[in-house]
Amino acid sequence: MLRVGLTGGIGSGKSEVARRLASYGAVLIDSDVLAREVVAPGTEGMAAVVEAFGDAVVAADGSLDRAALGRQVFADPAARRRLEAIVHPRVRARAAEIEAAAAADDPRAVVVHDIPLLVETGRADSFDVVVVVDLPEDLQVERLTKLRRMTPEDARARIAAQAPRERRLAAADVVIDNAGDLAALTGQVRALWRRLAARS
Repeated sequence: MLRVGLTGGIGSGKSEVARRLASYGAVLIDSDVLAREVVAPGTEGMAAVVEAFGDAVVAADGSLDRAALGRQVFADPAARRRLEAIVHPRVRARAAEIEAAAAADDPRAVVVHDIPLLVETGRADSFDVVVVVDLPEDLQVERLTKLRRMTPEDARARIAAQAPRERRLAAADVVIDNAGDLAALTGQVRALWRRLAARS
């Protein structure tokens, strides 16, 4: 089994790369999906979040009100660390279960962990290959404002809340340059898949 850590700044196109790798045959473990799963209504994670942040983070339907939680944690590093201490260990445990099942099913599986905060959480060294999807910050801002309807100020604040671009690039074994068009991205991901499949 080959363990791949995939990361990139917000708006970098990391999810597009992840989808393409999955289409080629990678087992995809999406940390964002797992982060929602571990705080779903009725879970231990949801109970821990409510205990830490109060009933104001519970929506009318009993699910987590992500906007309300975001308002509490986005501008408060201590609150964000409290949330991460609840969510991250549960996400890692669930990811380990999925990875173990993939390895049992196919010992040569290529398992891609899509982790937005891979560098920030100090986990880059735990993977066989680290892939970073990269583009200049001005292009990140442009895409976030167009595709996610953020204001330029919000986009820059979100970018600033993540690891600096240079730090991500320093952790990379492979860099996917997503400053171009989809055709350019497709060619790079196809070449990456050939390399990964050959190593597994």
